[in-house]
Amino acid sequence: MSRIGKKPILIPEKVDVKIKEDHVVVKGPEGTIERALRPEIKLVKKDDQLLVKLKKGHEEANNFQGLFRSLINNDIQGVTKKFIKKLELRGVGYRAQEKGSTLVLEVGFSHPVEIEAPAGIEFEIEKKKITVKGIRKDLVGQVAAKIRYIRPPEPYKGKGIRYLNETVHRKEGKKAISLTD
Repeated sequence: MSRIGKKPILIPEKVDVKIKEDHVVVKGPEGTIERALRPEIKLVKKDDQLLVKLKKGHEEANNFQGLFRSLINNDIQGVTKKFIKKLELRGVGYRAQEKGSTLVLEVGFSHPVEIEAPAGIEFEIEKKKITVKGIRKDLVGQVAAKIRYIRPPEPYKGKGIRYLNETVHRKEGKKAISLTD
């Protein structure tokens, strides 16, 4: 049995959870998330708690119990308070701007790079900082990683796109050979 999967999920007052046969719908003040369930998983709602159980005959699939407990818990947290990832641009001439729901990055290429925000994702730009917000934790992390992948921080000068407060291990550059020795 999964240690994480056994823990009950507390449902806050503002959140409404509806369980169907093959999916669960989580509604809250920030939005609604619908998640499909695996056939081995069964959800049981008791008062203000949600339990993730395995159906009979599927005890070998206990890794899904912990996974779906974490996913549903993240959904409940997301509809209560949005998830946030912050990135920063480091480099001369690096800029970010927003055009509607599209993020336009100028990060040293001959052309600007445009990233379309998926449904449920918002961008906020403040000087050289980009904030990615959304109710789905996995999608927020995926979009932030996609932005970082465009120009990852390089180890010599530290230029690039990095997560806020991310440390980049700097390398020492080449040394000139001294001919007077």
